[in-house]
Amino acid sequence: MARITPFTSPLLLGFDAMEKTLERIAKGNDGYPPYNIERIRGDESSGEQERLRITLAVAGFSEDDLDVTTEENQLIIRGRQSESGERDYLHRGIAARQFQRMFVLADGMLVSKAELKNGLLSVDLIRPEPVRMVKKINILVPE
Repeated sequence: MARITPFTSPLLLGFDAMEKTLERIAKGNDGYPPYNIERIRGDESSGEQERLRITLAVAGFSEDDLDVTTEENQLIIRGRQSESGERDYLHRGIAARQFQRMFVLADGMLVSKAELKNGLLSVDLIRPEPVRMVKKINILVPE
């Protein structure tokens, strides 16, 4: 049975890369670390614009153990703790494994800041107002 995807419409041209990205993200995220995404309203009086905040629970990770990057239209957050062989655990319930969490960003989304506080990594995203662009296409008529 053939699989029909929403990107097979003849009206959606050039979205095959988006489909591949969605498939990769669906397979790649295993739920660790847990995260929240929230919308923070802007304050017009101070000129602060609306933003999105992604908050990841990264207990036990330090600033040096975390890496936040953007690559093309993806936000990639990686964590890797260095193991010290000096500890002898009787019970280990706090995960110390490495992770990679990816988020696809819409065109124009920018990371404004990343902050680590009380075991929570918060990454703020803003979307500057898009510039409306209209381009006239000349029609060639061969003689």
